[in-house]
Amino acid sequence: MNSWGNNFKISIFGESHGEALGVVVDGVRPGLPLDAEQMLPDLTRRRAGGQGTTARREPDTPQIVSGLFRGRTTGAPLAVMFRNVDAQASDYERFIDTPRPSHVDFVASRKYHGYNDFRGGGHLSGRLTLPLVAAGVVAKLHIAPVVVRARLLSVGGSPNVEQQVAQAQAQSDSVGGLVECEATGLPVGVGEPLFGSVESAIAALAFAIPGVRGVEFGAGFAAAAMRGSQHNDPIVSPDGRTSSNHAGGVVGGITNGNALIFRVAVKPTASIGGEQRTLNMMTGQLEPLQIGGRHDACIALRVPVVLEAVAAIALADLMLAHRMHNV
Repeated sequence: MNSWGNNFKISIFGESHGEALGVVVDGVRPGLPLDAEQMLPDLTRRRAGGQGTTARREPDTPQIVSGLFRGRTTGAPLAVMFRNVDAQASDYERFIDTPRPSHVDFVASRKYHGYNDFRGGGHLSGRLTLPLVAAGVVAKLHIAPVVVRARLLSVGGSPNVEQQVAQAQAQSDSVGGLVECEATGLPVGVGEPLFGSVESAIAALAFAIPGVRGVEFGAGFAAAAMRGSQHNDPIVSPDGRTSSNHAGGVVGGITNGNALIFRVAVKPTASIGGEQRTLNMMTGQLEPLQIGGRHDACIALRVPVVLEAVAAIALADLMLAHRMHNV
């Protein structure tokens, strides 16, 4: 599905090398101050240009086409569109018959019976994180004064990001990374038990980011090696503040008043410069594959702002429900 949310709803459209892509956000409160300029800082953080990112250069200029009047949101669906201007469709024709290992070429072709737009992954491309970031800007307005911040912790298992990226590029390879996100200022009680938990909402959106292979909250998987006496977070204040935060700010699917902390593991980019082998669908034979084209050596470099966006979107949806329950 291309839509998510119950109260703060988003719907993503477009393809990587198509005419345009964008997002429709429904459930936006009327009267919020907004213009395209406000989106530029976050959109710039996602844009390529630094070491280890793709050579594709898109301006990523947002066009707000509905839901805004005289600088304020109207309460109607807010639609934001981006034009693609630096597409190179010819780079992808050959992957119809020789799909790239660990890429969406094969599964997308089978799922959509060959009718899918295969250029750059089409609707399954990492470029679709652009409208996610735009929706995240609107979501951040909704959840204020809650603040969401994400940072890249490591690449290739090392905090020396530049070294790891440079080594991967020198070897015509790619490398993954670990990104952490923190939301502060959340009240106690946001989220629902079981299927409406904070973790399930954030994880659902985090896995919409291509390349994310795992999500953990608080101590995460390290909790499996801890004892209860180590993992428990003693409450030290009536507002729920705890002396440690192994729970990552969530207990029973509900925020407990501490900082919400979670991390995502981002895999190495599937498209690498080194020679690989793949199946030729026409001949049925394995053959060498040299991908070429324009690709990120480390997609984790551009994930932090996208992770902020999905966290803000999830929290906007949950906090709207929380406000309705506490009217």
